[in-house]
Amino acid sequence: MNLYKLAFNNIRRKKLRSALTALGIIIGAATIVVLLGITAGATSAVQEQTDQYMYDVVIAPASSSGTYLMDSQTVSKVEKMSNLYGLREVTIFSENINGTRVNFEGVNDWRQVKLINGTQGVVINKATADKFGLGIGDKIKAKDQQLTITGISKEEQAIYVYLNQDIAQNVTGNKVSAIYARSHVSPNATADEIENQVDGVSVLTKSEKVAEIQKQTSQALLFIGIIACIALVVGIISVVNTMMMSVMERTRELGVLKAIGFTNWELKGSILFESGLLGFLGAILGVILGIIGIVVFANMLDFTDYILK
Repeated sequence: MNLYKLAFNNIRRKKLRSALTALGIIIGAATIVVLLGITAGATSAVQEQTDQYMYDVVIAPASSSGTYLMDSQTVSKVEKMSNLYGLREVTIFSENINGTRVNFEGVNDWRQVKLINGTQGVVINKATADKFGLGIGDKIKAKDQQLTITGISKEEQAIYVYLNQDIAQNVTGNKVSAIYARSHVSPNATADEIENQVDGVSVLTKSEKVAEIQKQTSQALLFIGIIACIALVVGIISVVNTMMMSVMERTRELGVLKAIGFTNWELKGSILFESGLLGFLGAILGVILGIIGIVVFANMLDFTDYILK
């Protein structure tokens, strides 16, 4: 008698119990895959968000200067400071178009703007498109320059136009609203140095914000890891329990097999093969279900840019 064929027959004879055992594995495996996928996506999202704050100082026009933009001379002085590196400039300004205030924002990372149509470059959000009846290929005026609209982003309450940062700087005459930068030395010392050497700017540090985000991320990842471990343990216990019950119910069958010459190791191998087969099939189906779950959650949580990349 083939013990492996016997293992198959045992699974087929107990269809409901085998199915429930496999279901435990499927749920456990799918849960782990989904959690790992969401964790990876959340980590990417948090990393990206953290990168936005991952600067030591942010230089902006001083409130007393009466302007919201720094001119090119001020920008050049900041860029030449030896203690700064990783500089990222942002230009934000507003225009009054037909009695409506329109916000223009320079974009360095287009993943922050959810396009629903068109391409990057000069993107209006849906509120702007609806307000002015504009579409891709139409023109919009910004500081006496006509810009050709290349895309439309999702609905927002405010009326926004997103521009490539270089386009935004070109429109404003190379002026910027803020400069984000990292420092080779203490951020506080760097902030004091910048304010002393560059007129008309104020400097803020963001290191505390970064520490807070990283702490929250670590706690969330720990919680997800604990849930994944619990799901894995439950699946394993389910298989062990089923096989123990199976052995207890088959004492007569195992006794007959041993009486006709099968060794203890052969009988153990048959039982292990049966449990391994249930676990393998359950794991395969669980992984497939988990991948489907990741796609579903990615769309529900608007994480597609992070989870599915």
